[in-house]
Amino acid sequence: MGSQEPHKQGGFRSFFRRLTTSQEELEADELQQDLDRHGATPIVSCAGRRRFCVTGTLRTVTLRPRGGAPALEAELYDGSDVIELIWLGRRKIAGIEPGRMVLAEGLVSVQDGRKVMFNPRYELRPAGGA
Repeated sequence: MGSQEPHKQGGFRSFFRRLTTSQEELEADELQQDLDRHGATPIVSCAGRRRFCVTGTLRTVTLRPRGGAPALEAELYDGSDVIELIWLGRRKIAGIEPGRMVLAEGLVSVQDGRKVMFNPRYELRPAGGA
């Protein structure tokens, strides 16, 4: 019976943590765990003018013209920071929608203090990071 006590305490700690931690914090923790699984770099660690592989959840997807041409913009969040993924000349990409898990790779630049990746290679991921 004494050998089960630490397990029960761990269960209570986990249960209590879920009760006291916001949904946003829990999602951020989950996204951070996905980084290792996919060999991705945390967005917070990405610096300009280098290629990176990032993964996370798309928060927003908008169509915004750039220089008279269409551009599909998506905000990717990985629990550490956000990066704008921008596909120039695209109005829509099947599967690129809010809430979708995405793995993206490309050159990161910083524009107006925001991290941006233009025309990234991407892979749609199933929900749950599998």
